[in-house]
Amino acid sequence: MYALLLAGSVMFLMPLAWMVSTSLKGDVGMFSIPPQWIPDPVHWDNFSKAVQSFPFLRYTFNTVLITALTMLGTMLSSAFCAYAFAKLRWPGRDFWFIVMLSTMMLPPQATMIPLFIFYKELGWIDSYLPLVVPSFFGSALYIFLMRQFFMTIPKELNEAAKLDGASEFRIWWQLYMPLSKPALATLGIFTFMFTWNDFLGPLIYLNDPDSFTLALGLRSFQQQFGTRWNVMMAASLLVMLPTIVLFFSFQRYFIEGVTLTGVKG
Repeated sequence: MYALLLAGSVMFLMPLAWMVSTSLKGDVGMFSIPPQWIPDPVHWDNFSKAVQSFPFLRYTFNTVLITALTMLGTMLSSAFCAYAFAKLRWPGRDFWFIVMLSTMMLPPQATMIPLFIFYKELGWIDSYLPLVVPSFFGSALYIFLMRQFFMTIPKELNEAAKLDGASEFRIWWQLYMPLSKPALATLGIFTFMFTWNDFLGPLIYLNDPDSFTLALGLRSFQQQFGTRWNVMMAASLLVMLPTIVLFFSFQRYFIEGVTLTGVKG
């Protein structure tokens, strides 16, 4: 079993290792036969060339802004809706929960054009609003995950808080939100990875090059410097690095959240 897991890990890590190796090679070392895994000499200047080849810092700021707002909106709205589905009793709760889950079967391609027309009528095209505002209205998948977690919290906590005079909002904010850190960390990691690497959304709604994200910037960089594989791999590695750091930094919370919400990988 360990041998199979190790073999699978090697298969998944080889492309990453080759990317790192290529990002440190010179223009000649990339095409050496047999392939050279350890660059000699090491060209650290590829990273500086990648940063200077396109507005890397500007695109990084744009991406961080969109990602931070999207994570904030997703975690707050999904946890808020999940609390209503998990702990509040109201007419039609189970029916509307099924309706919400059924929206997950609707492919994004089916709503792409209607949403674009809707945002165009609102005057939101070429702004960050179409990329950020929908996150403040919840996500069916994340609401489901948070609901599964909230269902594991004993209802006696609600009853004790109500006896002390706490409102439902205060129970959600001061009791359930602190207890749901593992689940919120899972939502945060999922949202970060999706938003940070999102290419289609910014491509549709952003026209001004100064508003581009790293995904769009990297694509334009590939169109201009596609033959310079070493510099392109250095730029791709810089774009991917925050996702890797975030995942390994919060890996414990991520695994714990996945376990408690009942998601099977």
